[in-house]
Amino acid sequence: MSGSGTEVDALQTTLAAEHAAVWLYGLLGARTSQSAEAGLYTAVRAAYDAHRERRDALTGDIASLGASPVGSAPAYTPPAGLDTAAGRASAALVVERSCAETYAALVGSTTGERRTRAVGMLADAAVRELSFGGEPEAFPGLPSDSLS
Repeated sequence: MSGSGTEVDALQTTLAAEHAAVWLYGLLGARTSQSAEAGLYTAVRAAYDAHRERRDALTGDIASLGASPVGSAPAYTPPAGLDTAAGRASAALVVERSCAETYAALVGSTTGERRTRAVGMLADAAVRELSFGGEPEAFPGLPSDSLS
């Protein structure tokens, strides 16, 4: 294995987060009307596509380091409140914030090209949060208690 254990662990953690995000966005897409909620549907679809792409890239990165990529969980628990557009947007915001925290940890655990991609993933998640009602943050991806 050519990557450090810390780097591989961070990549595996990020891959696990991507599996969960892809699952949730699939669920949100199935519950969001393309005609009645066009803006939300477009944002959910874009997030789904981005997280699938990341999942696939991370799988390749981990395999290239000689490790076996983690698989998705056998089941995920859907969040409450998915019966309204506001609830679906809130669930998407939670998953983007969670992924941003994972990406921030990945930035700190990688170097070179992988770190550059992790920074891009973090920036993308921060911007995507705005699509789901999030507020701009000075340091996206850092837990709010770490800034005190």
